Amino acid sequence: MPRVPPSSPFWAPESHAGRRPILLARGRIVAGLRAWFAARDFVEVETANLRISPGNETHLHAFATSMVAADGSLAPYYLRTSPEFACKKLLAAGERRIVEFARSFRNRERGALHHPEFTLLEWYRANDPYDVLIEDCIAIVREAAQTTHTRQFSFRGRSADPFAEAERLTVADAFARFANIDILATLAPGAADRDRFARAAQDVGVRIAADDRWADIFSRVLVERIEPNLGIGRATVLDQYPAVLSALARRACDPRLAERFELYLCGIEIANAFGELTDPAEQRRQLEQEMAEKQRRYGERYPIDEDFLAALAHMPPACGVALGLDRLVMLATGASRIDQVLWTPLDDPSQ
Repeated sequence: MPRVPPSSPFWAPESHAGRRPILLARGRIVAGLRAWFAARDFVEVETANLRISPGNETHLHAFATSMVAADGSLAPYYLRTSPEFACKKLLAAGERRIVEFARSFRNRERGALHHPEFTLLEWYRANDPYDVLIEDCIAIVREAAQTTHTRQFSFRGRSADPFAEAERLTVADAFARFANIDILATLAPGAADRDRFARAAQDVGVRIAADDRWADIFSRVLVERIEPNLGIGRATVLDQYPAVLSALARRACDPRLAERFELYLCGIEIANAFGELTDPAEQRRQLEQEMAEKQRRYGERYPIDEDFLAALAHMPPACGVALGLDRLVMLATGASRIDQVLWTPLDDPSQ
């Protein structure tokens, strides 16, 4: 695509001309995916952006606003960080296969792969096995590649064949292979040994801060040692995540682990999937833990959606996945930044 100065606004004719082929390809990908879901009896839904609770994950930051009542009083609201809670309420209401192309909003996120407003492709299956989501994800990646006539995805020197058979790798195997760490040895049901994990990470050269918790060490090792090796040559399904990192997922046969996987291509996380937790009491405990940690780290917390917890008691067994549509479009079109695949990206104040 033509080289456009970073300071050029998206509406500058030369900037738009360079991005337009990518944007048109995005439209074709979305149309193809809508047809793919329709052919499999998914109902496309549209859930609200404005929420009482934006979600309760420690490291996700929301945009806050207020609703003004007729008497001038203010009620706090947020833009959603994902449509997950609303979609699960629809499962409780009786829907069985739903999909949403969901505009979502996350604060403190801006970069080549992050934009404050972005699109999550989320879909849910009631009464279907967790593994079917892996088949869905691979099919959707191939649908995008076929739409753009792309035989190989590439990003920053890494490449992957979207049509090759995917690699399925457990988190434990990935940590052993790429970091020489026995992560299961640091886990017990409902608990994690921070000090043992810290020593193992330091032994292989990963820097650890004194106030790092188990989850912080996991993230640092994952980013530095694991992710650069995932989705190289073919897609990687990173499966069986630690339960302590999976607040919304049900437990696996090994209670230290959860039914959760992430899909990687070219070292980039593309999708995050769960076998959904449907126990309201356990879900409350998990969300309260997440918010306690958010308060400790960031000095803020978000309210828990009591309506969501009430709905869980009526929700059938289900599995669901959130796929970053913008990232998939990037890989399918060869774009190097997320801004290039958005029709009207936000101005970057740093430019």
